[in-house]
Amino acid sequence: MSVDTPSEITSAGSNIANRKNAAVRYVFFSCALVTILTTLGIILVLVQGSIEFFTEVSIIDYFTGTNWSPVIRPRSYGVLPLIWGTLLITVGSALIAIPVGTATAIYLSEYASPRVRKTIKPTLEILAGVPTIVYGFFALSFITPLLQRLPYIPDVGTFNAAAGAIVVGIMIIPMVSSLSEDAMSAVPDDLRNAAYGLGATKFEVSTSVVVPSAFSGIIASYILALSRAIGETMAVTLAAGMAPQITMNPFEPIQTMTAYMVQIGISDVSVGSIGYQSLFAVGLTLFAMTLSMNLFSLWIKSRYREEYQ
Repeated sequence: MSVDTPSEITSAGSNIANRKNAAVRYVFFSCALVTILTTLGIILVLVQGSIEFFTEVSIIDYFTGTNWSPVIRPRSYGVLPLIWGTLLITVGSALIAIPVGTATAIYLSEYASPRVRKTIKPTLEILAGVPTIVYGFFALSFITPLLQRLPYIPDVGTFNAAAGAIVVGIMIIPMVSSLSEDAMSAVPDDLRNAAYGLGATKFEVSTSVVVPSAFSGIIASYILALSRAIGETMAVTLAAGMAPQITMNPFEPIQTMTAYMVQIGISDVSVGSIGYQSLFAVGLTLFAMTLSMNLFSLWIKSRYREEYQ
């Protein structure tokens, strides 16, 4: 009767471990491959539908036209009103979320005690988990009536861009504050202590040392939050309305690209019609905008990354 030597036992155990590692590696690779294939599938569907749309509509007219009515006659296919509405909501929300979110991040990182930080940060994350449709109803039932009661603001309609921008700004505050606070917390305490040793105040350390050191992470949080604002759907659909127009008055109704996609998606537009194909063109335009901002965020993060030893 033969007995396995210690070297043979070790070799058999090593083979089993290698097979397990290979199996785990293939499982992880399959998961990553699913995400890549899903993204490529989305791009392929959008491109195919857009090609069919642009065979009937001039791409120049699409990007330069100022009237958007692909379903109702007289038909027009200028996407600028939808892009304008999307940018109006995005810029308006940025004016709210960026200063409030940044100030909140500075407070949590530099001023709040550990006990307060453990209370406020989870609360902000709960705010981020509220369904967007709830934000839309909040805008209709609270923000818009509040705007209508303000003096010197005449003719505030039920649907208006200001309410949409405010509610989206509130929605993305947690993203700005949480990601910015993480970037500020990663700044080594040695930099803070060095500034304190030179006689700097708490405010000076926060604004002149910590914020510049965490610049790349803070800017990345801004861009990711604005990407979320660009792609927001239900809140702006309920708050801002469905009136595609280019206007400088934030108290008039507008329509974003996502709101248009909701409108057509629930309508009785027949598959294969020009109105149906416009969904793919608008979707591809929206995808290109968000992809560009995400790539810009990655570039900013890598370009201005601070590495500490």
